[in-house]
Amino acid sequence: MGEKMGCCKRTGPGYATPLEAMSGPKEIIIYVNCIYNGTGRKKPDFLATVDVDPNSPTYSKVIHRLSMPYIGDELHHSGWNACSSCHGDPSTTRRFLILPSVVSGRVYVIDTQKNPRAPSLHKVVESEDIVEQTGLAYPHTSHCLASGDIMISCLGDKDGNAKGNGFLLLDSEFNVKGRWEKPGHSPLFSYDFWYQPRHKTMIGSSLGAPATFTRGFNIQHVKDGLYARHLHVYSWPDGELKQTLDLGETGLTPLEMRFLHDPCKDTGYVGCAYTSNIVRFFKTEDGSWSHEVVISVKPLKVQNWILPELPGFITDILISIDDRFLYFINWLQGDIRQYNIEDPKNPVLVGQVYVGGLVQKGSPVVAVTEDGKTWQSNVPEIQGHRLRGGPNMIQLSLDGKRLYATNSLFSTWDRQFYPELVEKGSHMLQIDVDTVKGGLKINPNFFIDFGAEPDGPCMAHEMRYPGGDCTSDIWI
Repeated sequence: MGEKMGCCKRTGPGYATPLEAMSGPKEIIIYVNCIYNGTGRKKPDFLATVDVDPNSPTYSKVIHRLSMPYIGDELHHSGWNACSSCHGDPSTTRRFLILPSVVSGRVYVIDTQKNPRAPSLHKVVESEDIVEQTGLAYPHTSHCLASGDIMISCLGDKDGNAKGNGFLLLDSEFNVKGRWEKPGHSPLFSYDFWYQPRHKTMIGSSLGAPATFTRGFNIQHVKDGLYARHLHVYSWPDGELKQTLDLGETGLTPLEMRFLHDPCKDTGYVGCAYTSNIVRFFKTEDGSWSHEVVISVKPLKVQNWILPELPGFITDILISIDDRFLYFINWLQGDIRQYNIEDPKNPVLVGQVYVGGLVQKGSPVVAVTEDGKTWQSNVPEIQGHRLRGGPNMIQLSLDGKRLYATNSLFSTWDRQFYPELVEKGSHMLQIDVDTVKGGLKINPNFFIDFGAEPDGPCMAHEMRYPGGDCTSDIWI
């Protein structure tokens, strides 16, 4: 959504409230980060524009590809130059998509306003400039700030050491401005972050050193303490590290995290990948922050895999804009889940659908029940296509009725756990959501096969709507 012009009032981008956002226009296109890095195909990553309008003649097709100027980037997450946090500033517009490259360290700025269906490259923030001025590298999550600045979490220094991690600030012209956090207040490890201004708080999650995770997953690295288990609580907007929450053995590798969208709320959730738990974080009566496990995905006993048990391995999570439902992905077990969180302390499972995973029928890996029987998940074919890999990233429509899913995590890990995915490419699905009683159902009319790309099969990761969504917009 762009600016609104009335007879006497002009507003900035996004929406005044989360509930207003739910009544926003239905999505007609979606931008998808597509990756060739790590696939063995010497092609640049690109931003795909996908038509998601059922009334369009090009529905369920890639209608434009914007290739990056370099090879070896690994586009990962994305954000906007302005969102609902800037709604009160009529001088701003949601125009530029920010694309951090987690491997090369570059940050691309994409102009989506000139032609939303065919966006163009506006600027490249070179990794050398970022390193020289801040010491930061491996950029990951991008959020816009009400000030007009862009804030990006960075996972390490140029050599992949975690001690160099922190938060990069770009100004409104996308020049390197410096670090956000105060000197000496960098986190132990970094990954995702979300801020809740009415509680004067930003909380960041953590993964591990780039030198560790870019080489692939090694269980010994977990035992050696090379993967994180902390949330870092900062004062907002001051950048002072106020508290470090140790999630313990039940909270290893806390990745994607979300506050509730209601800016008055002081609670949120983080998905802990390795231990497959959803942890709720919340403010206590004395003003400090605490945490508790509210959902646990049980590991499956399996045969014909590298370990005797298969974890769910929660990768992406999101919260519907009305704060009623929490969705998350089990990348290895292959299902997407929907929980009612109207009681934030007691989520209730109301929807589940299998769209891939290591235990789907036809896979050599089989799950074993308590009584010794074997089973595999029933994953349907879509338009004659067997679903490859496991779901990884999700995006929800503003009205909460359509969930989109892609299936690449990170090229090195894709190759390790789902080699067929790297060989044959990703795909993108759309899942219909029952927002009354709960429930998930694959839409058989929508399927994007990134294995059929002109330059060969590629991987697909994060998705963004031009009008904003529940993982980019923050209300203040």
